[in-house]
Amino acid sequence: MNYSPVQPPRRILMGPGPSDVAPRVLAAMAAPTVGHLDPYFLRIMDETQAMLRTVFQTENRLTLAVSGTGSAGMEACIVNLIEPGDRMVVGINGVFGGRMADVARRAGADVLTIERPFGEVFDPQEVAAAIKAHSPKVVGLVHAETSTGALQPLEEISELVHAAGGLLLVDCVTSLGGVPVEIDRWNIDAAYSGTQKCLSCPPGLAPVTFSSRAVEAMDARKTKVASWYLDMSMVRNYWSGQSRAYHHTAPINMNFGLHEALRAVLEEGLPARHARHLANHLALRAGLEALGIEYAVAEEYRLPMLNAVRIPEGVDDKAVRGRLLQEFGIEIGAGLGPMAGKTWRIGLMGEASTKRNVLLFLGALENCLQQAGCSIVPGAGVAAANNAYQDQ
Repeated sequence: MNYSPVQPPRRILMGPGPSDVAPRVLAAMAAPTVGHLDPYFLRIMDETQAMLRTVFQTENRLTLAVSGTGSAGMEACIVNLIEPGDRMVVGINGVFGGRMADVARRAGADVLTIERPFGEVFDPQEVAAAIKAHSPKVVGLVHAETSTGALQPLEEISELVHAAGGLLLVDCVTSLGGVPVEIDRWNIDAAYSGTQKCLSCPPGLAPVTFSSRAVEAMDARKTKVASWYLDMSMVRNYWSGQSRAYHHTAPINMNFGLHEALRAVLEEGLPARHARHLANHLALRAGLEALGIEYAVAEEYRLPMLNAVRIPEGVDDKAVRGRLLQEFGIEIGAGLGPMAGKTWRIGLMGEASTKRNVLLFLGALENCLQQAGCSIVPGAGVAAANNAYQDQ
């Protein structure tokens, strides 16, 4: 049997991830493979760690890229901090908070969940009440909830967690590289992310960082980490400039891609990158509102890189997403959980966060909505977005 070569269609990735990948990142991934202990690769690892510290805004020594997607980063943080019987509080206001709680229970934690409707965020006093009731070792929250488009404020909550002697674990999968993530200033003890969102690298690695307090907690464990592959007591020795103890064969070319993606982030500069994501979000918002489309999240808690919007009444969710993909080559995401069939998730992440994509998407969406029978002023979305750009 003859199999066809890999020739994927060209898409504009404006969903919840993966995001578009720059040619320079793909070129780096196509570079010759070297050994996982080759001096050249060890240098790449060191430089990747240094750049990750800058992007995470931290001095944490234990900062590295876990071999696996963002979910592997989540599991790495939880299984290294949690021992059977440890107490943990997890905030669930979307799909990924629920996954965090699931992983914690699998690791043997005594988990107390606090919940908010999808699209809302937690008030510090809610977290304080849960801490008082449960006395947790770890409090886990999602900074940027990919399933809902909501951004969770963390600074006041961090103070409450540490005043009670706990550790703060944060999901930064969608936020890293798109909005400020201030690990040291916010006193976050452990955080994980993914390469495929605002870093605009293909999925396959999970940046993680652990504070000195988190490392002390890991070093004080009485039981082995439940996962051999994700055990930081061994993995960190492979990433250490002193020991370089072999643990597993790292995905060499994936690390090449992340190295180049991080170089691109730092060349642009974090403030400029955050400003770009916000500017394109504001223009998209203006265009969507001109088309009569409402957001599913309160304005003060909206993610600029992931726009969760309500599907207009009478419009077929799958039909519109299908037309956008097949006729315009644009991918957007469907709603998850209770938002399924009710919202679209429009990503403006990393390489995909451009003026071109905003205007192209609004024009394509207008066409789809007109076909669906919506009454729209022709060109209103694009015109409103252009005006928003001129006002910035």
